[in-house]
Amino acid sequence: MPAPDYSVELELGEPAEQLLEHARLHCGEDDSTRLQAIYELRDIIYERGECDPHRMDDEFLIRFLRARNFIPQRAHRLMVNYYRFKQENSELFEDVYPLKLRHVGDSNVIAVPPYHDQNGRRLLIYRIGCWDPKAVPIDDLFRATILAMELGMLEQRNQILGGLAIFDLADIGTQQAWQITPSIANKIVRLLVSCSPATTHAIHIINHSWLFDKMYNMFKPLLNSTMRSKIFFHGYDVKSLHQHIHPDHLPERYGGVWPDYSYTIWLDSLKNNYAVAKEMISCGYKFHEEELSPEVVKRLKEDDVRLS
Repeated sequence: MPAPDYSVELELGEPAEQLLEHARLHCGEDDSTRLQAIYELRDIIYERGECDPHRMDDEFLIRFLRARNFIPQRAHRLMVNYYRFKQENSELFEDVYPLKLRHVGDSNVIAVPPYHDQNGRRLLIYRIGCWDPKAVPIDDLFRATILAMELGMLEQRNQILGGLAIFDLADIGTQQAWQITPSIANKIVRLLVSCSPATTHAIHIINHSWLFDKMYNMFKPLLNSTMRSKIFFHGYDVKSLHQHIHPDHLPERYGGVWPDYSYTIWLDSLKNNYAVAKEMISCGYKFHEEELSPEVVKRLKEDDVRLS
């Protein structure tokens, strides 16, 4: 069943009261101390000089505070790790044109569905068995993942609730396994655990075989107890997955009701979304003028925003 077209409809406005209540209960966010925490984080950044953020506004800083239970010292350490990761892996961030990642979508390795789970969290689905490392270099998988995480951070919903990842390992073979070296494993863990304000609520592993068990041994020493508690193994049992994510919020291939959505469709929808394009450019991403709709290009130029 082919997936219908859809647009990226990020919730860029203020979160609903229900989400703010969740933030109070689970993120340590409090109306009476929110501004104080932001000011304290900003002061720490200036005083220690360990990183040079490209933004210092409240909206940006609060992403890091929410990811670390509104403890300014921990939020600062996360921010330092965030910029250090970007510096140490500059090849993943420099001269990245999002719409040039179409081959990742065409390969069906990554999907970002337009729907949420039953608790309002976004999903990121990986079908590793579809990955041909000769056609899609592993760096492009990182670039596509980082782009999805940066987009997700534009939504306060995601800052508060975190996201879910599903790793489908059906048909995985040695050509994929050989790509996961110790240094790559370390980079994956740093990205998911300690170097991004995009928090991971849970990771679900499905259709995994003995080959993955060998690969997972490489990750185990890198994971703390908190992260290990967020990883769920389901074997080939979709009903086990359903205990965490309701079938109404899953693709048909996992016993759900939705068609497969391509990462390519998601990329294409950026062409007509002025707010998203502007935010992506502020993060360092680039676009060719012909890649965007004339209206989006016109508005960007009116705002003196350079596309590349």
